[in-house]
Amino acid sequence: MNFQQRKQLILQTVDEKGAVNVPELAELLQTSAMTVRRDLVQLAAAGLIYRTHGGAMRVRDAMVVPFANKSAMNVAHKEAIAQRAAQEILDGDVIFMDCGSTVAHLCPFIRHKRITVITNSLPVISELLNSSVTLNLIGGEVDKERQAIHGSMAGEHIARYHADRAFIGVDGISLASGLSATGEQEAQLTLALARQASRVYLLCDSSKLETDKYLFFAPLSLVDVLITDAQINPDLADAYRQAGVDLIY
Repeated sequence: MNFQQRKQLILQTVDEKGAVNVPELAELLQTSAMTVRRDLVQLAAAGLIYRTHGGAMRVRDAMVVPFANKSAMNVAHKEAIAQRAAQEILDGDVIFMDCGSTVAHLCPFIRHKRITVITNSLPVISELLNSSVTLNLIGGEVDKERQAIHGSMAGEHIARYHADRAFIGVDGISLASGLSATGEQEAQLTLALARQASRVYLLCDSSKLETDKYLFFAPLSLVDVLITDAQINPDLADAYRQAGVDLIY
């Protein structure tokens, strides 16, 4: 099989699966791992794939979506999810809020609450600055696109605190694979928050259910409660409940 034939098969496979690793491609193409890696380097240089550690993924999945763009997607669903999630928060609670766009929609519904919010989200800080909420901004490096704080120092900051509840978002969630993200930084921070909370709430519109992204970082069991929108398929809702997740929609 020549390069052009391998190229077509690689691109087709990456497009269908979203992400693949070198051993998979070597078996598919009946060639060596070295040849596959060389092909991936060429395809990545041409902008046709995104090269990952150990494989490749679709370019569109690897792109970091700016917070403003994410926040403008599925707004009605996100607001309904956030409004329902706010009902879970009690006066006196300490809560974590990550930098997810759905999580940020909590702000209007919790401004009046006597709670403490620990967050890495700059929009959340801005929205709650002149409210009844006590704020704790996680320290570290600023990601301008995500409008969030990340890095090793952020993880150390989180480890010093305990929260009654953590409100997190993800890029993808599935029964088979668990939680997935488009980048390592957000995945690491989500894990850090979940480890320090008594109860973990995933705020996720139904378009993300049964989708897998670039990085699988945690099993479904990380989540205690999944709050989504009313568009969820009833059979799928039952499947998530059977998997041990409390489901609210």
